[in-house]
Amino acid sequence: MKIIISLSLLFSSLNIIAQNQNPLAEFWEKLEQHCGQAYEGKVVAAPENDDFRNKKLVMHVRSCAENQIKIPFFVGDDRSRTWVLSKTNGKLELKHDHRHKDGSEDEVTMYGGTASNHGQPHLQVFPADQQTADLLPLAASNVWWITLTDTGFTYNLRRLGTDRFFSVEFDLTQPVKTPAAPWGWEE
Repeated sequence: MKIIISLSLLFSSLNIIAQNQNPLAEFWEKLEQHCGQAYEGKVVAAPENDDFRNKKLVMHVRSCAENQIKIPFFVGDDRSRTWVLSKTNGKLELKHDHRHKDGSEDEVTMYGGTASNHGQPHLQVFPADQQTADLLPLAASNVWWITLTDTGFTYNLRRLGTDRFFSVEFDLTQPVKTPAAPWGWEE
């Protein structure tokens, strides 16, 4: 009887703790700690002919606002990409902002997805949204996810139903020199 009561109290306590935690807020706060910092990364998985291989990869947590964090992602000298994370209706959205050298929007830009729930403090998952399906029909089955630990940030893409998988990992323990502004940004 005593064991049953103790287990009941334990599960009740765990339930209260779980209800008080907000995984999205924890993820966001952890990412905000890196605002202003840049980190070098490496390709973990990509097709053999991928353009990212053997190039310097740098992410820069450049802009942190209350509901939006912008992370330019440089591949060698290419400064066209920015990951845009936005808190929208209590969920997290990931968009890919692509620009030309002159700052104008690329024809293929602002695709991505919205998390279907609050995720976990170290993991957020973004299935492709309708805007992405309309813009890039082949990407309609894309799922992106970001993992965030004390030591690393990993950006991942899987196209469901195919063998397409892309993953880059950044070492958050070793900040690097802040890069120049991405294309389309003012210094």
